[in-house]
Amino acid sequence: MKFKMIHENYNVANLEVSEAFYQKALGLTEKRRINGEGFVIAYLANDESDFELELTCLEEHPQPYNLGECEFHLAFRADDYEAAYKLHKEMGCICYENPAMGIYFIADPDGYWIEIVPVRK
Repeated sequence: MKFKMIHENYNVANLEVSEAFYQKALGLTEKRRINGEGFVIAYLANDESDFELELTCLEEHPQPYNLGECEFHLAFRADDYEAAYKLHKEMGCICYENPAMGIYFIADPDGYWIEIVPVRK
């Protein structure tokens, strides 16, 4: 029996703000959308993988989401780590750096952390 990872879901407060962030920060674009009663789901991806980030926006959820201690994250490998770092620094979204490990994290508009790693040889 085999299983293939297909998507990760993040609930977001403002779908347009989140989509703009993921487009600018990571080059993800909307591939498909579900408009349901009281919710909208947008699936984002890029040409590097068929894995998708599912963003869910609930109409009746005015408070920020409780992410606990934020001890979870997605990871992206950057083919040009220095350029990615420069972009994310300019965007002001770097929330944690670990130079000893050669990685850093960015936070999206809702506080979800995304790890950025270089290509390892």
